[in-house]
Amino acid sequence: MSRSEAPSAKAAVEWLVSVAPDPDACRWEWERSPLGVTLLPAGRSWDVLILPGDLGHPTLGVLARLVARPGPVLADFGDSRLGFFVPAGTATRWLGTGVRGAGRGTWIVVPYPGRATGGVRWLVPPDGSGVLTDPALLELAMHEAAAVVAREGSEGS
Repeated sequence: MSRSEAPSAKAAVEWLVSVAPDPDACRWEWERSPLGVTLLPAGRSWDVLILPGDLGHPTLGVLARLVARPGPVLADFGDSRLGFFVPAGTATRWLGTGVRGAGRGTWIVVPYPGRATGGVRWLVPPDGSGVLTDPALLELAMHEAAAVVAREGSEGS
C-alpha cells in the first residue's frame, strides 16, 4: 500500500480482502496487479445484486436520496451492469426479473479502491466500515426507479 493512499482506502482494502481464502496473498497480488482488479468470493460477508444499467443507475439515484451513503456499488465496463453489495444470503432469496445475484459459490471481479482500472469501477466505493445496502430499501428504490424509467419511456413514445 502506498503512503499516499487515504486511510479509508486502506480500511476498504482490509474489509474487502477479509473474505479471501488467503487475505495476505490476495492483498499482495492485488497491490501489484497491473489491471488493478482481483477476484473475491461473494457469500461470506456480502452478496452482490447485479442490475442492468438502465435500471441500476436510476436505482442508485433513488438510493442516494434516501440514505446518506448506500453500500458499495460497482459498474462494469460501459456501465451496462451495476452491482449493489448487500448482506450475505440475499442472493439466494432474491427474485426479480433481470436481476442476477452473486452469493455463496460465486466470485466477483473487484477493483482496488481508489485506483482507476480499464473496466470495472466503483460508483460507491467501500469505506471499510462494512456498510451494505439494505435489500428492502434497494427493492423500494428499484420499484421507484422502474416507475420513473417506464414513465419516461411512455412520454418519449
